[in-house]
Amino acid sequence: MASSSSNKSPENAVNSASELVAGKRLRASDVAPWMFLGPALIIFSIYVLFPVLESIWLSFFEWDGLGEKTFIGFGNYIELFDSDQFWTALTNNIVWMVLFMLAPPMGLAIALFLNQQVYGIRLVKALFFFPFVISQVVVGLVFSWFYDPSFGVLNSVITFFGGDPVSILADEDLVTYGIIAAGLWPQIAYCMILYLTGLNNLNHEQLEAARLDNAKGWKMLWYIVLPQLRPATFIAIVVTVIGALRSFDLVATMTAGGPWGSSTVLAYMMYEESIFNYRMGYGAAVAVVLFLIMDIYIAYFLWRMIRSEK
Repeated sequence: MASSSSNKSPENAVNSASELVAGKRLRASDVAPWMFLGPALIIFSIYVLFPVLESIWLSFFEWDGLGEKTFIGFGNYIELFDSDQFWTALTNNIVWMVLFMLAPPMGLAIALFLNQQVYGIRLVKALFFFPFVISQVVVGLVFSWFYDPSFGVLNSVITFFGGDPVSILADEDLVTYGIIAAGLWPQIAYCMILYLTGLNNLNHEQLEAARLDNAKGWKMLWYIVLPQLRPATFIAIVVTVIGALRSFDLVATMTAGGPWGSSTVLAYMMYEESIFNYRMGYGAAVAVVLFLIMDIYIAYFLWRMIRSEK
């Protein structure tokens, strides 16, 4: 009996040691991802999560940014929803979002045109890519000069054909559409880049099989190419809608929300109320509303993405 117990004890020792090592490895494998994610989570919490929570908390106060805060509950939100300026800004954001949806199909059309192996196509691609790399402020200045009623190119063309000059940025009915046109220029370039990347990664076996079945033109595009471009389309739509909702640079550069607040959007209204009118709590309420709109939209698209993957 003693010999049998002595024979088993080394095996038990080895097994227990191996289990201990496996347990340590398992624990290390559980901890390692968090060690890599830790710094990013800390930075995200400090620079994103904490400011969001602080803005939500600040929206319940009346504060000029310097003195004491006064708790007013939902007073900022009640005033906000009774404000004509808020509804004008929200309507403009909706117009931005609807018209910005022209960017993905136009970017796709340009990408299909540029996806050719011809001499000089790289130079043409660079010209179409150029609007994406320049600053939004520069885009705003260029289009402000383009729309200028005295020396702008647009009005020079209009007067050449016998029309009267049109001051787009001074017209309450046209100013928002003029700014959106300026914003579409770099946004189309961005969507074009996404689709060019997708076109370079198409499955050539599917394309060859479709050609053998005499698929070409519209049928080739609709049944073979577009289904393979769904990831690019998803990213293009998400980024385009978010860009429309957070539009600020062009409004600030071209009109500063004018004339008479007709071109303002939620992001610029938040900036104007907080910085110029010293109403930090009211501006935070505008930011919270914009944040909630973006959250609903992003949550919907994430749900769609997870559902499609399943």
